[in-house]
Amino acid sequence: MAHKNPLEMLGDCDVVKICAPMVRLAFRTLVRKYECDIALTPMIVSSAFIRSQKARDSELTTNKDDRPLIVQFAANNATDLAEASELVYHCADGIDLNCGCPQRWALQEGYGACLINKPHLVADMVRQVRQRIGDESFTISIKIRIHPEARKTVDYCQQLEKAGVSFISIHGRTEKQRSQPVTIETIRLVKDIVRIPVVANGDMFNLADIKNVTEKTNVDGVMCARGMLENPALFAGFQYTPLQCIKDWVEISLSLGTPFTCFHHHLMYMLEHIHTKAEKRVFNTLASTSAVLDYLRDSHLL
Repeated sequence: MAHKNPLEMLGDCDVVKICAPMVRLAFRTLVRKYECDIALTPMIVSSAFIRSQKARDSELTTNKDDRPLIVQFAANNATDLAEASELVYHCADGIDLNCGCPQRWALQEGYGACLINKPHLVADMVRQVRQRIGDESFTISIKIRIHPEARKTVDYCQQLEKAGVSFISIHGRTEKQRSQPVTIETIRLVKDIVRIPVVANGDMFNLADIKNVTEKTNVDGVMCARGMLENPALFAGFQYTPLQCIKDWVEISLSLGTPFTCFHHHLMYMLEHIHTKAEKRVFNTLASTSAVLDYLRDSHLL
């Protein structure tokens, strides 16, 4: 049966649950088992993606069950983004332009959060992608951080709405903020003014947090990042990673041939609330998949 595209899902009454752009195929497969509606790829640099088949094979791995899928790109010009979008059209439901990454390397290359100050450039990127891909069901979205001045965030979003962006995801912190509380009021202000779907991102670690944000902002969707790393079953209502989820991760990882570093790293997050400090020290030093499997069996986690 054909799946709904992201825009159809965001048009429904229920709040759409989205996994943020940070994880590869195996983890996306896991969260889809636990009520995640849409997943994004990690951010891919468009210029490298269009130049190299090796980069494409390395950066984007998917399969027929990995849907709905949105591919997130870093881009600093319309040509690169349009060409990259064409390359993923056959295997994805949309692309997302990262306008929120605050890392220094990204800002130096003209990617990420610096684009919040370049609405005309971003509008041109959106228009050129749509010119290349006329299929309206293929979404073109952006993920932003907010301006220190709420009105500038609203103006920016209105300009991108006019350019034809499908929906906007908003992380409620500025480029320079890290652990400060998310500014929900700005997200609400944008939602009140634009007519396209708005997705809230930032500091949602359980269903109570999600309920609080959706009630205060009336957004169409929520996007979680750190909370899902610690608890891939967050959207299904679990407070902490359930035992079955750990078992599912092992099964999925082994079936997809997930590299050890990725397999182990995700388990470190998932076991955060189960392990004592001493157990963490032991687990974190394990150096092979077989050692991890033995540990999990001995700890009655498998």
